[in-house]
Amino acid sequence: MVGYSLVLSVALAATSVLASPLIPTPCASSTTAPTPTTSIPVGKRDPKGLDSLAKRKKRFVGCAYDVYHISDVDYTQLVLAQFGQLTPENSLKWESTEPTRNNFTLGNGDTLVKIAEKNKMSFRAHVLVWHSQLPAWVTAGNFAKNELISVMKNHIVNVAGHFRGHIATWDVVNEVFNEDGTFRSTVFHDTIGPEFIDIAFRTAKLADPFATLAINDYNIDGLGPKSTAMVNLVKSARSRGVPIEQIGAQAHLVVGTLPTNIRENWQAFANTGAWVAITEIDIRMPTPPTEASLAQQKADYKTVVNACLAVSRCVGVTVWGAT
Repeated sequence: MVGYSLVLSVALAATSVLASPLIPTPCASSTTAPTPTTSIPVGKRDPKGLDSLAKRKKRFVGCAYDVYHISDVDYTQLVLAQFGQLTPENSLKWESTEPTRNNFTLGNGDTLVKIAEKNKMSFRAHVLVWHSQLPAWVTAGNFAKNELISVMKNHIVNVAGHFRGHIATWDVVNEVFNEDGTFRSTVFHDTIGPEFIDIAFRTAKLADPFATLAINDYNIDGLGPKSTAMVNLVKSARSRGVPIEQIGAQAHLVVGTLPTNIRENWQAFANTGAWVAITEIDIRMPTPPTEASLAQQKADYKTVVNACLAVSRCVGVTVWGAT
């Protein structure tokens, strides 16, 4: 029901909130296109669908997608008809792209980028540095600080560099905070220190200067200690010239329990000078759904979309799957 709820929500929101024309400049291409490893599906964009509605307000609506969906022709055609941006679910996470040291496996990523390009969609690449879905050689490598910095930089250079010029946005660093706003204990933080964030962003900008670089996290939809920590980190980093250019709010939400200050919080993100994106939205409900819970979910999607439209630097909304 996510797809239908969001269609109505965007349509309603598009008539109720005046949007700003401010959007990031699309990335420029500096290399030849990656070579896909499988056939590339081609769809037909629905002129009355989500992407068309979003473009009227200078926004995008994206969808998480991965190569295992390609064989599901109906689902693939739905995604290609309705959405204007793709985010890979798993194919660009570290365990998939560098399963053993210096062994880079980027074929699935190539395929997904080619699908986006052939269908005139933008591409949000997820993710370069994250504590989860890491191969054991990273988590259990017992690297000293300087060696882990070298490992991290090498990963970023080889992965982001491979796709240089073909990515609209990179999630460079993901989920660095605990709920109380302190830094999460991870192999990167505990070995390198919080400066791993600066190092990752500076390295990513050198690897692909055309992509917008994002920091991404969950439970940063309403005001609170985790959101405040994000604002403070981004302000501080940007003051030092660290290229954190976008804050991604994942927006994993529960029906009927949305924060009441989403717009205010995302405006605080925008006030750092960074762009804002809703990157992984799903609004969960008990199953089986009822008419009342579906109506509430629809209203909740409208609330989120309206909050994005009300913040001039909020560039769009990505749903984590279309069913």
